[in-house]
Amino acid sequence: MSLDFVFCLPADDKGNTGILVFVCCLSEMVDLAPVRDKVTGKQAAQLFLDGVFRCHGLPETIVSDRDPRFTGAFWDTLFQLLGTKLTMSTADHPQTDGQTERTNRVHEDTLRSACAEAPRSWPDQLPMVEFALNNAVHASTGFTPFYLNGLRHPQVLW
Repeated sequence: MSLDFVFCLPADDKGNTGILVFVCCLSEMVDLAPVRDKVTGKQAAQLFLDGVFRCHGLPETIVSDRDPRFTGAFWDTLFQLLGTKLTMSTADHPQTDGQTERTNRVHEDTLRSACAEAPRSWPDQLPMVEFALNNAVHASTGFTPFYLNGLRHPQVLW
């Protein structure tokens, strides 16, 4: 599992200006959570537990950059209690966390396209963007994340 933040989005009516991105390294499954620019490590950990752990269980390894929200005592304690290894990317070496960085570029482009007419509506579009990302075949696996995660493709109406 890799995780990262994307910021500098237009503020929505709840003050969210960013997205916390979770990417499964095997299936490429994406989970997206809107966040404020002042999101804390504790809040990010809660989003992880609510969005990822609840649906997928605990990953063996988590890769993140050295954002202070991911290097604080809360994360150290959380991972120690859960028995998970947190692997930090090397400072100024974003290639270590390249999967999330690439996914961030793709979902930012997708989100900007979906919200072109109403930029502040981006949180409302996150579920559809997440669905589109998880229903797209990835070149690295030859499968959609939905298929790798559940051995089936979701039903769509269009």
